[in-house]
Amino acid sequence: MNSIRQVPTRVKSRRTEANLGAEREHFDKQQLSSISKAITSAETPVKEKHVRRIILGTYREKGAYTFWSYALGFPLASSSILSWKFCSVLHKVLRDGHRNVLQDCMRHHSSLVEIGKLWSNLHDKYGQLVALYTKLLCTKMEFHAKHSEILPNLEASDELLERIAGTDVNNVFQLTVEVFDYLDAELRLAETVIRQLNTSIAISTLTSGQCRLAPLIQVVQDCSHLYHFTVKLLFKLHACLPADTLQGHRERFHDQFHSLKTFFNRARDMIYFKRLIQIPKLPDSPPNFLHAASLAKHVKPVVVIPDEDYPEQPDDDDDEPEPLIEVSDVSTSSIQAQPQQLDIFDQTFGPPNGGFDDRDLQIENMKRDLELLRAELERVKLEAQRYITQLKSQINSLEAELEEQRAQKQHAFVENEQLRMELEATRRRNAEHESTQVVFIEAEQRAQATEQRYNKLKEKHTELVSSHAELLRRSADTVKMLSATQQTQDEVERTKLQLAFEVDRIKQEADMKLEEQKFEMEKLKRELDEKMAEMMRIKGTLQSSETTSEQMSSSMTALQAEKERLMRSVSEREAELSSLKQTATLQQSSLQQERERSSREMVELQGKLQEKSSQEEQLKQRLLEEQFVLLQGTVSEAEDIIQDAVAKLDDPLHIRCTSSPDYLVSRAEATLGSVDKVKKGHADYLSNMGDAGGLLRALTQFSHLAADTIINGSATAHMAPTDHADRLTENCRGCATESLQFFKDLKTKTTLQRADPAAIRVIVQKILNLGQELRPKGMDVRQDELGDLVDKEMAATSAAIEEAVRRIDEMMNQARKDTSGVKLEVNERILNSCTDLMKAIRLLVIASTDLQKEIAEGGRGAASLKEFYARNSRWTEGLISAAKAVGWGATEMVVSADKVVLHTGKYEELIVCSHEIAASTAQLVAASKVKAGRGSTRLSALQQASRHVNEMAANVVGSTRTGQEHLEEKETMDFSGMSLIKLRKEEMESQVKVLELESQLENERLRLGELRKKHYDVVGVPSEPVSEGNGETSSMAYPANMSPKPNKPALFKKPALAQKPNLLPKSMFK
Repeated sequence: MNSIRQVPTRVKSRRTEANLGAEREHFDKQQLSSISKAITSAETPVKEKHVRRIILGTYREKGAYTFWSYALGFPLASSSILSWKFCSVLHKVLRDGHRNVLQDCMRHHSSLVEIGKLWSNLHDKYGQLVALYTKLLCTKMEFHAKHSEILPNLEASDELLERIAGTDVNNVFQLTVEVFDYLDAELRLAETVIRQLNTSIAISTLTSGQCRLAPLIQVVQDCSHLYHFTVKLLFKLHACLPADTLQGHRERFHDQFHSLKTFFNRARDMIYFKRLIQIPKLPDSPPNFLHAASLAKHVKPVVVIPDEDYPEQPDDDDDEPEPLIEVSDVSTSSIQAQPQQLDIFDQTFGPPNGGFDDRDLQIENMKRDLELLRAELERVKLEAQRYITQLKSQINSLEAELEEQRAQKQHAFVENEQLRMELEATRRRNAEHESTQVVFIEAEQRAQATEQRYNKLKEKHTELVSSHAELLRRSADTVKMLSATQQTQDEVERTKLQLAFEVDRIKQEADMKLEEQKFEMEKLKRELDEKMAEMMRIKGTLQSSETTSEQMSSSMTALQAEKERLMRSVSEREAELSSLKQTATLQQSSLQQERERSSREMVELQGKLQEKSSQEEQLKQRLLEEQFVLLQGTVSEAEDIIQDAVAKLDDPLHIRCTSSPDYLVSRAEATLGSVDKVKKGHADYLSNMGDAGGLLRALTQFSHLAADTIINGSATAHMAPTDHADRLTENCRGCATESLQFFKDLKTKTTLQRADPAAIRVIVQKILNLGQELRPKGMDVRQDELGDLVDKEMAATSAAIEEAVRRIDEMMNQARKDTSGVKLEVNERILNSCTDLMKAIRLLVIASTDLQKEIAEGGRGAASLKEFYARNSRWTEGLISAAKAVGWGATEMVVSADKVVLHTGKYEELIVCSHEIAASTAQLVAASKVKAGRGSTRLSALQQASRHVNEMAANVVGSTRTGQEHLEEKETMDFSGMSLIKLRKEEMESQVKVLELESQLENERLRLGELRKKHYDVVGVPSEPVSEGNGETSSMAYPANMSPKPNKPALFKKPALAQKPNLLPKSMFK
């Protein structure tokens, strides 16, 4: 009984599976039918109903997998019309399909690129269009994949565009360039289609013309949005960057504006577009981006697709249209696909009542009702879509008017501010006028005081004149009295003298007072004139100020009236704006449900985004902790290295270790460089604590270099004087202490910020300075050691030559084992010539040693050899330098020969070494024969040995060049198969190569000349003869190919053996 009850459940599940499979099969068949009928090779436009079914299919399966699975099977490479219609359908699917269509299309991006490349190489009109269309589609997919917030239909609000652009001017600049490229691709396709229609007989009323024009509907829709994006972004760029920087952007926009306007005007005149699309009109001139207020005049172009119900005549071979959206549990497609299939339950138990069940009639009635409801639902959706489009267009126009009103309001506000500023300026001028009046009154008062002083001085002058006249009268009376009384001559004379003296004194006083009064009067007159002129000027200024004040009063009256008029206009505009806002609110209420659904989805997405952000923050924190742990481990290891180096300073076994100051200087310089790297790495780590790689590498390098510097500093101190040794050891310990303190600061986060290696740098710099002070210099060698140094250098040179001969023999044996034939012959010839040269140099060194002994024995007299060398220190140092040069040349010769035999070097290196050896031996001969007697037999032997060395060096050069010619294969020049043009072209290329090589040769010669000049600058030339200890005078002879430099002193530096020394000029002494 239980098994019978379970049968209906199993039968229902099987029926559901069968229905789902049948529904999927029917969906695939319908999609295949629509795709195959939409994308054909016939030169007709794509039917809208087929494209609509394809788009509905993308919404059903939430992607374009089925579309691409069928589309990839079309032979797109064989028919350009087929490819053109495929691109048109793909453009519609991208614009109107499900949002996941873009991801499915990006997987086939390379296929589109290949189709475009294929048709771009073929001379076919549709092929050229397909190449441009595929490029447009690729640009569209790349743009929307990068900016996923902007849908492929380009419907984005200004707030969304502002959020995508952001506040970084670089992002806005890059987004503007991408929109430019996007619009260029759209316009190139449109211009090419219209140009082909003009050159062919096809017009918009024929199917061949409509086939080309149909995709331009999507192009018009894209261009209207892209034009609006471009205007918004350019206004934003001009608000952030100077106008000169954006000159290229403005020129590019003007070109696109004129092309887009021409395209819209021509498309608007075509009959084909008049019933399918309403194309907007662009303004007569492009916006003025240099004037920010022009943004308010910009109106977003809106494209309207009229929703007219055109009856579609179904094709004969069309399937019955089926719904693609499931509205019930049982799919009706499976019922229509299998109308004769019996119920499995009925087959098992038989039909009820042994006949036809009335449920089938009910099912048929429900199917018919369902079809009617679906048709009604489709009609309602289309009507709602039309209403939504109209409302969007009205909203856009209202928003444009609202922006215009806002701009006018802003303009009025700006004018109001200007009027307020002018009123403030007028008030300030009135205050200045009042202050000017006060100054004028004070000037009048000062002029009155000055006039009173002048009157007083004038009265005083009158009194002085009257007193002077009275005195004159008294003098006359006195004379008369003297003549009358006839007193004694002495009294008369005395009285006369006294009176004359008093008169003269009174006259002088009167004259002086008169002069002072005249000067004072003139000064007062000048001051009075100046005050009167200033008074007149102030009066003129006062009159002009009064006139200006009257003018400003009248202007203020007019401006106040204009302000009241503008305020009334603003009030009216605000009233209109409020009414428009109310209308927009009423119109937007119908879209509130959709916004609420979008908000719910947005809340969910924000929750996921916050969860992801929290995970990212946890990962970032973990990364910071791991980086700090790595830093602590590295710091601990560096501390161990430094502590180990400090421990060696007190190690008794380390006392026997010594080091050269040169090596200490090199280590200290390297440590200074690593200190700079540590400082830079520390700054980088503080700015980005998620990446400690640079600091770890710098700390590792610094710890090893600092430890090396400490150990070598202590080793150098073992051979240094006591004072230098103590200071060097103390600085080494200080370097270790500062390094450990720096590492200690790096180990904790609290002290990480203030960690600074500056103190380490100071200590290391002190170590470097001490090392430089301890470095041996050429002139620092004690004179009593010169004799031993000559013997040592000659012995070292002989040892270097012996070592070179031994190595050449080893290379000869190895070459006989590894090579044969021509290569063996060439290698043997070169190595034999090198061996002969080494032997000749050895004979030269022996002859030079014998000559030196003869010179020392003959010139020292009763003194010892050391005293002789010390007395002739300059000659001795030249001899040492020449011996070093010979040893270095022999070593370099062996190295170059080894490279040539192993085919890792160049033959030219061997030739240059031969020349260098010849020059060095010539220098040794010149230095040896300076003090030799002219009749010396040993001098003749030395000169003979020098000539033999030159001959052997020439043999090395000759064998090297001969071997090079034998081993190099010359290419046979066959020009018999070339035409005249080809020969001329090859000739020109050969001339170009010759000129390039000549230029390189000239540059290299100039470089060689500068190197030689720098070499002689480093070596130096003495400015005057230097007296030797024995009273003789030695002078430097300048090289034949160098200009003399008499102002630079000679430097004799002691290089290590087998290193190229600083050579003196070949003819150093006479």
